[in-house]
Amino acid sequence: SPALFESRGPAVPPPPPISSPAHAGEHPRMPSYRKTRQLSEVDAAYIAGLIDGEGTIGLVRKHRNEYRQLGVLISSTELPLLEFVRTVCGTGYISRKKTTQSHHSQSYTYALYNRQALDLLTQVHAFLRTYKRARSAIILKDYLAVTPRNGKYSPQLLERKRAFEREFLSIKANMRQIPDSP
Repeated sequence: SPALFESRGPAVPPPPPISSPAHAGEHPRMPSYRKTRQLSEVDAAYIAGLIDGEGTIGLVRKHRNEYRQLGVLISSTELPLLEFVRTVCGTGYISRKKTTQSHHSQSYTYALYNRQALDLLTQVHAFLRTYKRARSAIILKDYLAVTPRNGKYSPQLLERKRAFEREFLSIKANMRQIPDSP
């Protein structure tokens, strides 16, 4: 009866229609993510140098039973340096590493994952000079094709993902040849 609903207080307004300006051009349930800013050539080269020297381009598991995710990480004892990278990129976060010995300096890690990491690699790839260039090349070539946004893998796609991971993880430091393009 209408009296029953009135006793509970005001009704909750319905969600906005899908065609509202807030959702223009987007699927209402599609997650959005902050894109890495467009870097200047100088900043892209500088960040590539940091990745080559103090960084990692990896496929990481945040939890034991999860599929591997793309991660770009840079570690340093210089917090202002990592804050600069985060400011220039407009994405990522900085975490403090645990210090195990009293004579060790405090260190930090700047981290980007998944699409944001892919955005960054797209911009810095041409400036990478170590084996990380080969890792970046395979990521740029194959990562999106073997990584569904919803995280659901068919048996065939899962096998392709595992083959991709094996190829990626076989690329290690001291490689003799570094490919020139993605």
